[in-house]
Amino acid sequence: MMTFDGVVYGPVQSRRLGLSLGINLLPTENKVCSFECVYCECGFTKKGVTAKFPSFQKVEEEMTTCLRNLNAEGKQLDVITFAGNGEPTLYPHFEKVIDLTIRLRDQFHPNSKISVLTNATRLSNESVVRALKKVDNNILKIDSAINSTAKLIDVPVDSHYDVNTVIEQMSQFNGEFILQTMFLRGTVEGNVIDNTTEEEVNAWYEAVERMSPKQIMIYSIDRETPYKELEKVSHEELEKIADPLRKKGFDVMSA
Repeated sequence: MMTFDGVVYGPVQSRRLGLSLGINLLPTENKVCSFECVYCECGFTKKGVTAKFPSFQKVEEEMTTCLRNLNAEGKQLDVITFAGNGEPTLYPHFEKVIDLTIRLRDQFHPNSKISVLTNATRLSNESVVRALKKVDNNILKIDSAINSTAKLIDVPVDSHYDVNTVIEQMSQFNGEFILQTMFLRGTVEGNVIDNTTEEEVNAWYEAVERMSPKQIMIYSIDRETPYKELEKVSHEELEKIADPLRKKGFDVMSA
């Protein structure tokens, strides 16, 4: 499994976002997340390990140095992306870091976008929501609109997680967000998982219409996963899922 060993990594060519400089606000020795997704490239959270988040000073120093140097080298970024070793919005000073990033972007890479990949479990936190409203691309995830399936795929740490609540919380963005969904199938610990069935896709369509995101990103497995019994959904199947939404005017990207 892959984890990142610093605050800044890349830039790398993202299949959905372009030339992306990654920002990891999570500990380097361990994944920290509110989900234990069955497909996560970072593997599982190590139990009994104390989370040691990088200090704001360290984040500021590493980001400033990297963005300044890339500017001096004439490298133009498409996007600065918050992802890393888990859920970025768990960082204690998340909004403060977003404000810092906006200042650095405007100074060194004014044409680049700021993106946050989040599992949307922190949308009850006012500071997190304010921060997400400040970035160009707040990319919010649900992997199923059916709660039992969402729990099988994403394995939320909070036993009270309810995807329907998350869908309602997304309404506070008034459509100014990007919805991201992973489609996959397979078997995990005896449980059959398949969010490409007619029932699943129809429930997801209904949720999409309720949320009305400005863009939708659908994709499937691309890297090693903790469970080997998971199967990638073909690009042709993704396009078939996307087509009815496109006909209704939604901007859907499949990768």
